[in-house]
Amino acid sequence: MAKAMTKSQIMSTLADKTGLTKKEVICVVQTLVELAYKEASNGFTVPGLGKLVKRRRKARMGRNPATGEAIKIPAKTVLKFRIAKAAKDSVMG
Repeated sequence: MAKAMTKSQIMSTLADKTGLTKKEVICVVQTLVELAYKEASNGFTVPGLGKLVKRRRKARMGRNPATGEAIKIPAKTVLKFRIAKAAKDSVMG
């Protein structure tokens, strides 16, 4: 299995493919990430890749794996990333 690309490799590849400098690419990606953080509560879509969505999880019963004791897991809000159909089809074939 091939290793995942590092942040530096991703930035270099984007710089080569776009004709921008690596510094400019880093600035664009950082701005995109900051915008995603800011807008995540409303839903943030990266066209062709997916969407960040905020979801509420209900309280439920669970088990402590060490002791087997039943415990109550409280309700909480989580952030999920829903993959776009085009991305899923491209990767899965």
